[in-house]
Amino acid sequence: MELPLDHFRLIGVSPSATSEEILRAFQLRLDKTPDEGFTYEVLTQRSELLRLTADLLTDPESRRKYENLLQNGASGLEFSSNREVAGLILLWESGSPKEAFKITKKALQPPQTPALGSSREADLTLLAALTSRDSAIQEQQLRSYSDAADFLQDGIQLLQRMGKLGELRKELEEDLASLLPYRILDLLSRDLNDQESHQKGLSMLENFIIKRGGLEGNSKSEYGNYLNQQEFEAFFQQIKPYLTVQEQIDLFLELQKRGSLEAGFLAFLSLSAIGFSRRKPEKLFEARKILKKLNISGLDSMPLIGCLDLLLADIDQASARFHSSSDDNLREWLNNYSGNKLEAICIFCKNWLENDVLVGYRDIDLKKVDLDSWFDDREIQEFIESLEKKSIKTLSKSNLQNQKIKKESWTNTKEDLNNTLGNFDERRLPWPGGIKQEYENLDIQENEFDEEMVKNKPIEFYKYLIEKFAELKFSFGEFLEKKSSYLFYLYAFVILFIFGIGFGFLRNNSNKYIQNDQSIEKPSQIEDKKTELNEENKILENKKISSNQTNIVSSVQNENISSQVKEIIEASPSIEQIKYLIETWLLNKSNYMAGKGELNLSKIVKDGLIKRTIENRKKDIKKGVYQEISSEIQEIVLKSQTSSRIVAVAQLRYSERIFKNSGELVNEIAINPLKVKYILGFSNKSWKLVDFVSGL
Repeated sequence: MELPLDHFRLIGVSPSATSEEILRAFQLRLDKTPDEGFTYEVLTQRSELLRLTADLLTDPESRRKYENLLQNGASGLEFSSNREVAGLILLWESGSPKEAFKITKKALQPPQTPALGSSREADLTLLAALTSRDSAIQEQQLRSYSDAADFLQDGIQLLQRMGKLGELRKELEEDLASLLPYRILDLLSRDLNDQESHQKGLSMLENFIIKRGGLEGNSKSEYGNYLNQQEFEAFFQQIKPYLTVQEQIDLFLELQKRGSLEAGFLAFLSLSAIGFSRRKPEKLFEARKILKKLNISGLDSMPLIGCLDLLLADIDQASARFHSSSDDNLREWLNNYSGNKLEAICIFCKNWLENDVLVGYRDIDLKKVDLDSWFDDREIQEFIESLEKKSIKTLSKSNLQNQKIKKESWTNTKEDLNNTLGNFDERRLPWPGGIKQEYENLDIQENEFDEEMVKNKPIEFYKYLIEKFAELKFSFGEFLEKKSSYLFYLYAFVILFIFGIGFGFLRNNSNKYIQNDQSIEKPSQIEDKKTELNEENKILENKKISSNQTNIVSSVQNENISSQVKEIIEASPSIEQIKYLIETWLLNKSNYMAGKGELNLSKIVKDGLIKRTIENRKKDIKKGVYQEISSEIQEIVLKSQTSSRIVAVAQLRYSERIFKNSGELVNEIAINPLKVKYILGFSNKSWKLVDFVSGL
């Protein structure tokens, strides 16, 4: 058998190594015999191969001939049949687990299948399990989670077929289960042109959610050990932006059929999103139908249904929905709202669409909602006109009398509107997590009331109202944290919107404007002032950041425990020792990424992880930036432990700031809590950190 290995890699030295270095490496390799459970026979053959390589490379004539062969294109080493397994072990130890696994897997299959119960069979089976696990770890380091899962699955299938190493197979299955969310994210985040991977990720996501009992997690499953409900919700929020709006609709409708109420509510939001963004009002009817059938405890659906009625221009019905709300806080806020409601109605509706409906889709990128364009859209107008036909027939006989009443109402509404819009101030919702809004002044002008226009052309009258909306220029605040009270915000948006449109329907098609007596700033002047204010705020914020940065740097510089790193050599280390190892890694990594000192952690960290960190720092140097990282372990739990492998999950308070070399803040991230899975391995008679997986 020929293996992709040369004598230098086999013994673990560079081609320029001296004889003394080769002998030293040879002795270290003899002392570092794998203790995973290989037979004495194969370990003896391994030692013999190392000895032959050391003899060849330390003999000047033999080494010269071998180097000539390499220069002439020779590659790989031939191993006799009785030394093939030992050669595969050395290939695995040389840092090539993927190559070793592929060859080992082939050696376990016909026609090369070893004799049942032989030492060759036992050694190859063990090597297949170890190389599949290490191959998966390598792929995880490259963020290739799908490929990592493939290696684990192949290893599990081999162990199942061989009927051996039940405990090791269980470990591989646990690793595979914990990898599933990252595997799904890997597949779905790929380019949409890779439809095969995308569809595979969609299928895995749906099966994953179904197996755990819907979005609510009502069923116990193997995945409950790796993702609790809070962690799953965080994972799902990360997944959603990689799904199109139609994919989300299909997924949520399927989950709703299986009894998931949360999926039904998300289907309602997704249908509302596609209806508004794609100008498909018929989708709003579908959304309304779903919401009416939902029976979610604590959900007052009336204002939400009214919101859809509002977008469909059914003002009377929308108003009736909102007045039927069972939300005391919402009704109290509306009753106590001072001034005309039109301004608040429009602002709340736009915020609801921007912050709750039109977010989290791969194919929707509406950062700013324009209600004017919705009602100005020809297809929307035609749809609304078709809905208004019955209303037009009803108005034909009694319209004159009704318009006299509407004229009186409009006179009062017009006066309130002028007074309210002429003196905007800041409003705040009464419940926790309310919204702070700023409004702009605008000029309100008045046309003469045209009774005939209202009588004969109700649709044109409605369009007139839409034209008035186009004059409004709003500036919005943002929603605070979306907790259980976020439904209050939705209700508030819709109720205010409907109430204002009710006022709007009483407005006439005016031809003259009455100038406001007060001195009102023009929108362009307001924008200039707001721009100046934003610039001042940025300067103040940068000063604060600079001050905080100085304090952080000073604090980190006073901490340097690289020289105090202690190896953990106990066969079964305590949780405190594991915590010490991880804290030492975190602190030294923080110092290194900030450009302070070297990463001298070979006693407790595997070379692969150190090299990866060094590469990240090199990339930062090329970009002219450095990182200030703060990590504090709040809790650490031991998940599994064997003689050669430990898995621990730590909960961190984590923050990260990226600065340019000039000191300017580029980005800032704070996560509390951040859960990280740490994998430790027993190497060279001590425990070392092998890898970690963040954001469980």
